[in-house]
Amino acid sequence: QLVQSGGGLAQPGGSLRLSCTASGTLLSYHGIGWFRQAPGKEREGVSCISSTDKTFYSDAVNGRFTISRDNAKNTVYLQMNSLKPEDTAVYFCAAAKGLTTATTMPQAYDLWTQGTQVTVSS
Repeated sequence: QLVQSGGGLAQPGGSLRLSCTASGTLLSYHGIGWFRQAPGKEREGVSCISSTDKTFYSDAVNGRFTISRDNAKNTVYLQMNSLKPEDTAVYFCAAAKGLTTATTMPQAYDLWTQGTQVTVSS
C-alpha cells in the first residue's frame, strides 16, 4: 500500500515537498512515478525514478522539481521549488516493482495513491 503526504497551498515562487511511502514493501526495489492532474486536463507524468535510480523530469518541471529516495525511511520525495500557478493539480504517487526504466507512462505502474491537492496561488 502506498501512502502519500505533503501538498497543500503555496504562493507562486514557493516550495512544497510531497512524500510517498509504503507499507509491506521496500520502495528501493520499485520504480516510482509522480503524476498530476489539473481540472479538465489529462493526467500527466511529472517525474520518476527507476529501481536503478535513473531519473526523468517533464519539461514543465525540469530544473524546479527534484525526485529523491531515502531508503532508510522507505520514502520517495518530490521537492517542488519555484512553484507556478500552473503547477496546481492533484498529485499522485505510483510504484512498480522492478521498473528499471525511468518512464512516466501510467500503464507501467500498478500501485497508486489517492492523490493530494497542490494549489499554487497568491
